[in-house]
Amino acid sequence: MFPDEIETERLRFVRLSRDTVPTAELYQHMRTGAPHMSEVSEYAMWDPHETPKDTHDFLVSVEERWDDREQATYAIFARDDSGDELVGTTNLDFDWDRRSAELGVWLRRRFWGRGYSGERAAALLELAFDRLDLELVGASHRTDNERSRRAIEKYVERFGGQHDGVLRDFFPRDGEVGDLHRYTISREQYRDATADRD
Repeated sequence: MFPDEIETERLRFVRLSRDTVPTAELYQHMRTGAPHMSEVSEYAMWDPHETPKDTHDFLVSVEERWDDREQATYAIFARDDSGDELVGTTNLDFDWDRRSAELGVWLRRRFWGRGYSGERAAALLELAFDRLDLELVGASHRTDNERSRRAIEKYVERFGGQHDGVLRDFFPRDGEVGDLHRYTISREQYRDATADRD
């Protein structure tokens, strides 16, 4: 149902699994103590992995959710001289009853500031609206996550979407609860914004 690979001008997305990104390799990037992990995970919806088993279990869950059509998760690779170096991961998390999905992403620190989040969002929006016939795609960020706010606002504006508001006390982590800002792009907004590009 989901394509195993997607390519954009600068990025390649490959279905995330134990076959495409071995557990040991992904663990090196998602583990506690990985370079810049405190910055990368500060606002993430997940905690750094303590052991290779955490990464293994994560990959098993990703594979099951793909097979069950609950979530499409991709490893992101740069299509440049860096070869097959992992940039991060991204996903669409589906609510089929509502014909909607939520975008998610994490990028390794050294790949921040290159516009990869927007390029990735464009590819997944095309998948969501043109191939999967969804009605709505959302994205969220924690209130104090300024980098994500700027990245999300750029692609939401580009594709005609909107800031829907703040979900108060929505995000529990480390014994605290935080607010999330939610944005959405409808299929109609997306098609209006991309009509002149066809």
